[in-house]
Amino acid sequence: QVNLVESGGGVVQPGESLRLSCQAFGSTRSDTGMGWFRQTPGLEREFVASITPRGLDTFYGASVKGRFTISRDNAKNTAYLQMNSLQPQDTAVYYCTLDPYGLIHREAHEWMYWGQGIQVTVSS
Repeated sequence: QVNLVESGGGVVQPGESLRLSCQAFGSTRSDTGMGWFRQTPGLEREFVASITPRGLDTFYGASVKGRFTISRDNAKNTAYLQMNSLQPQDTAVYYCTLDPYGLIHREAHEWMYWGQGIQVTVSS
């Protein structure tokens, strides 16, 4: 069993930055795929970013590409999402995901483990 714990959310103004962290507990393996999704009320979960086990490849959703950066520190079992130039439309609950087989996906239903979610609010 794997538990994912997100941190770093909060309220910021448009144009500001936040960094989310996601630490995995219960798995010491570094060959896991990790990712981030977000969800706003009434909408399906949206793919934000994913990263391969050694961090060699990263993938982004169209709405965040060029502004967000995903990274990982396998020694800490932690993935990060650096979010720059935040806009009100980035307001959502952000979820961390993990695939224990090292795969990465764009579809939410394909990820095995999910964090509890953390609120990010961008408002002036």
